[in-house]
Amino acid sequence: MSSWTRWHGPAMARLWGFCWLIVGFWRAALACPTSCKCSASRIWCGDPAPGIVAFPRLESTSADPENITEIYIANQKRLEIINEDDLEAYVGLKNLTIVDSGLKSVAHKAFLKNSNLQHINFTRNKLTILSRKHFRHLDLSELILVGNPFTCSCDIMWIKTLQETRPSPETQDLYCLDENSKNISLANLQIPHCGLPSANLAAPNLTVEEGKSITLSCTVAGDPVPNLYWDVGNLVSKHMNETSHTQGSLRITNISSDDSGKQISCVAENLVGEDQDSVNLTVHFAPTITFLESPTSDHHWCIPFTVKGNPKPALQWFYNGAILNESKYICTKIHVTNHTEYHGCLQLDNPTHMNNGDYKLVAKNEYGKDEKQISAHFMGWPGIDDGTNPNYPDVIYEDYGTAANDIGDTTNKSNGTLPTGVVDTGREHLSVYAVVVIASVVGFCLLVMLFLLKLARHSKFGMKDFSWFGFGKVKSRQGVGPASVISNDDDSASPLHHISNGSNTPSSSEGGPDAVIIGMTKIPVIENPQYFGITNSQLKPDTWPRGSPKTA
Repeated sequence: MSSWTRWHGPAMARLWGFCWLIVGFWRAALACPTSCKCSASRIWCGDPAPGIVAFPRLESTSADPENITEIYIANQKRLEIINEDDLEAYVGLKNLTIVDSGLKSVAHKAFLKNSNLQHINFTRNKLTILSRKHFRHLDLSELILVGNPFTCSCDIMWIKTLQETRPSPETQDLYCLDENSKNISLANLQIPHCGLPSANLAAPNLTVEEGKSITLSCTVAGDPVPNLYWDVGNLVSKHMNETSHTQGSLRITNISSDDSGKQISCVAENLVGEDQDSVNLTVHFAPTITFLESPTSDHHWCIPFTVKGNPKPALQWFYNGAILNESKYICTKIHVTNHTEYHGCLQLDNPTHMNNGDYKLVAKNEYGKDEKQISAHFMGWPGIDDGTNPNYPDVIYEDYGTAANDIGDTTNKSNGTLPTGVVDTGREHLSVYAVVVIASVVGFCLLVMLFLLKLARHSKFGMKDFSWFGFGKVKSRQGVGPASVISNDDDSASPLHHISNGSNTPSSSEGGPDAVIIGMTKIPVIENPQYFGITNSQLKPDTWPRGSPKTA
């Protein structure tokens, strides 16, 4: 809230605003010419009394003429001329209408400052002649001239040509008065020795090398005799021309690469119209890397660059001194091309600390080359806070293959081998994968063996000394007791251990007294008498196998 409102209340604030509104209208009224009405963008003069004699001008700085886009004047019989400076303040003017008035002539440079003019309506005035020079610099979409008493002459033949070349949606019935004051349709008007001119540009090959010079020649013809001039636009190179009536020459020296792609025109102009012949200048020059910056992150990581060169240069990237072969994971992208200038970036998908290092760009064509280098840091090394590591790795991606970029070919396909200095990352990673797989298999086998050993000691039968998967040796003697099983427990005092007479033990009568238990099955066996290094003489008679002869 303003201090005025706080001190005097809402009523006084509204009164103060109303006063300022009245002052604003009063100042606008002072700025607007007599017999006219003005707004911020429009001037309207339609009251015949008292009328205006000169073109209306805003006389106060409170209204800005640059904001006026439309001027409408009607019924002003005393307005006869538009002078050169009448419209120069209205630089934003788009629509000009002067109808049913006394306009007789327009100065040649009346619209020189009004480049935004699009619509002109001079209906029912007193114009007898109107030169095309008034409108040559304007891009008019509409020019209405109905109801003017034009004089039949070569000076108005340009209007006929304009209607033929740029027909408007509404056909205008234009007439002129001949020497006998007879109305003649402009569409049927024929004036001898009054036609469009022609221009012919005799130019050599306009593909030149930077720093060289070139000369262009032009010839013009027409009746009336045309004027010749050169339109070189914003040519940077030093140039000078010589013109003599229907012939002219243009010499360009020390041609700059900035002029490549520029258009040069030879123009012939007379009362009826104009003609021109144009050529495009092509300048060849060595590449220049004008911009190369550290990587930035957007959708992808990007090392931005700008390269100029003509013919189109080939680009090659180097990573830590080795050629960088491009692939779908790292490639050159050109985003904007401006004739001989290319704006793009080296695009990297999800780079890591393995991609940190020095990146060098080399641009080359037949006229020379240029190179620049930057250091890129994408991610810190694991376990290091600042992420710096001077010993960059020799590899950056698994297997880029070889790909061409958007400007030039960076491949080496002649023999299918990598160029000197290029790291064969595919083979190195394949070896690493093989070692990892083999180590994994060996580790898994060791785990299985440990598990089986543990299972052998603690079987599901709950027997402490149960053999591995039920394999064991059993010794059963008649009258001795339960069958014996060979055990592999290290704390066993004898290779024969006894199994208690549980329900899970097979009957000792099954399969004979000497047997090996495999699972839950007894198989008869013969004990090796040499197991403990005992000789035959030391064996007791009852330890001989059945059916074997006893020695004395």
